Amino acid sequence: MFLRATSLLKPTFRMVARPASIMQMQTRLFLSTEVKKAIEEAIGTAPVVLFMKGTPEFPQCGFSRATISLLGQQGVDPAKFAAFNVLEDPELRNGIKEYTEWPTIPQLFVNKEFVGGCDIITNMSQSGELAKLLEDADVLVPEDGTEVN
Repeated sequence: MFLRATSLLKPTFRMVARPASIMQMQTRLFLSTEVKKAIEEAIGTAPVVLFMKGTPEFPQCGFSRATISLLGQQGVDPAKFAAFNVLEDPELRNGIKEYTEWPTIPQLFVNKEFVGGCDIITNMSQSGELAKLLEDADVLVPEDGTEVN
């Protein structure tokens, strides 16, 4: 449907659906209920959850390695951290991207809230925002070095 201004001096207006919006709507439709439930359960397994390529011990991409390194430098308590290897499950790999509407892996959640990918985490680390977020979430190893369960 097209809308046209009545005067020749006014610009022409067209109602056109943006392809990105249509794609986002279609993408959300493909996320099955069971995959969404599995993702929500995974996000709830720990206060800090990372969906990554590989494992914390053996990251399979530079961005996942960098994110794990940043979380380690910040002092995230291993008892309050869970990682999920998206390379082991294609549904998880595609599903998490659809769930967050974020196109890249890794993806970090803190207290069930999506924080971002490696670029966002890196910027937050440089600005001090990541340290504050993790401290406020009470997910850091205590100052005396003992891990709390």
